Amino acid sequence: MATPGVGRSPDHEAWWRSAVVYQIYPRSFADSDGDGVGDLTGIVEHLDHIQELGIDVIWLSPVYRSPQRDNGYDVSDYQAVDPLFGTLEDLDRLLAAVHLRGMRLIMDLVVNHTSDQHPWFLASRGSRDVATSGWYFWRDARPGTVPGEPGSEPNNWGSSFAGSAWTWAPERGQYYLHLFSASQPDLNWDNPETREAVFTMMDWWLDRGVDGFRMDVINFISKDPRLPDGPLTRDGYGDGMPYFSHGPRIHAYLAEMKSRVFDPRPGSYLTVGEMPGVTPEQAREFTDRDRGQLAMVFQYEHVSLDADGDKWTQRRMSVNDLRDTLSRWQTALGDTGWNSLYWNNHDQPRVVSRYGNDATYWRESATALATVLHLHRGTPYVYQGEEIGMTNAEFAGIDDYRDIESLDYYARAVGTHREDVSVVLDTLRRRSRDNARTPMQWSAAPGAGFTTGSPWIGVNANHSWLNVASQRGVPGSIYEYYRALIALRHRLPAVVDGHFAAVETGRDQIYAFRRHLGDTALTVYANLSDQPVSLDRKDRLARDLVLANYPASRRDPDRLEPWEVRVYVR
Repeated sequence: MATPGVGRSPDHEAWWRSAVVYQIYPRSFADSDGDGVGDLTGIVEHLDHIQELGIDVIWLSPVYRSPQRDNGYDVSDYQAVDPLFGTLEDLDRLLAAVHLRGMRLIMDLVVNHTSDQHPWFLASRGSRDVATSGWYFWRDARPGTVPGEPGSEPNNWGSSFAGSAWTWAPERGQYYLHLFSASQPDLNWDNPETREAVFTMMDWWLDRGVDGFRMDVINFISKDPRLPDGPLTRDGYGDGMPYFSHGPRIHAYLAEMKSRVFDPRPGSYLTVGEMPGVTPEQAREFTDRDRGQLAMVFQYEHVSLDADGDKWTQRRMSVNDLRDTLSRWQTALGDTGWNSLYWNNHDQPRVVSRYGNDATYWRESATALATVLHLHRGTPYVYQGEEIGMTNAEFAGIDDYRDIESLDYYARAVGTHREDVSVVLDTLRRRSRDNARTPMQWSAAPGAGFTTGSPWIGVNANHSWLNVASQRGVPGSIYEYYRALIALRHRLPAVVDGHFAAVETGRDQIYAFRRHLGDTALTVYANLSDQPVSLDRKDRLARDLVLANYPASRRDPDRLEPWEVRVYVR
């Protein structure tokens, strides 16, 4: 077992402020045994890659025992490793290897819901008289309706994965709530026994040596106890978000978690809460230093700028949109809160395909977007493959997809709404979560060096030239640029603690900002477009150039080339 506390500061210093986090999606990272699915041993074998990048923390997506209906985000045993990924002993070895390299590891905490195969739920479903009977949201049918028939659900909420958020359980004679798939019933955090069971499980993992948690949709754990109907959506179901995205007891539950789990322990732990729909003002409350409920939150505003109403309907995002959004979050959390900084994760399309140009300016846009992100105030997250500029999948047909959300969207769009198949597939190529879940591209070998077997999901065809082996140690590569960018963050205190101020250039394509600490001022100029942009005289003042994604031979002091970024310090 890993020694508790290894790799942590002995005091409560917020070490995570200067850290860079690397997310591993285990299923797609590295397969050590040839079964086509990534595993814990494969991660251990590639830790040098992560360490050499300059990473401080690894975030491990779920490896708990699970039926894998939602790729591990449906947990059936929180204290066991799914055999798909290895054993608990393999996880202990991974923890020890991570700590030996001076890095930390945080686990994914999925406690808004469990799997419908979790023993807690199986017992609760089978009887109203068992100990876990009240650990989930059970409700009778609407008065005056026939239980189990359409229209008899306790309210009109729709689930995130299509259909009603309620499923009838005839053996119990009630409906249960699931904000996601029917295989993911929501835990009832209003029950103190539920909370204590979760906190006991967290203690078990912290005792084992993990350094914190990324908390999946943690702002959903408090529901309005009335469970009222929501406004109708296109699919005819009610939108329940107003009644569970920032529920009446969310702060109380997170404060209890902090006092019960983290406060009694020496050292400082990283806690990041995924919070869809959270506002800057709410995020400030969650991350306020005095409250300390969470170290930081994952907000969705900047990754919703290209969506019109829902994620499947695309709109054009402008640089001004991005500048306004990120600046607002920087300002709102500037004095007391803390930001998480991310473009990619297992739920988001690849940023170089989404906000960049993955064809003509693949390298330039990947590095420009990285620079803008990492030099804001907050803790940056790198999702596996982002450091080499991995792109969207470009799958040919629906049979190539594995994601439950994507398959549900296709069935609804084609089957219910009779939309054109080619249009729906084009939408999936741009928006599906599977874009982030294709295997890590280690080499040009068959299987991209990810597996010697048949991969669980198709490998991107561009692995023949876009891979780790073609970039590590190669000057000018995206990987080596990431190393330099992360090193700059670690070297300059102004990147971590400096004040943020947007810089007005009068050019819509340029995103410019300044970080200021004491006598040090770091200024970033990024052209986030496919066209060159001229610079005003005031933007050409003599400074020390510390990072750029164009070679000196191609830099013009009077303009920025397409997707060119420069970082100056004075």
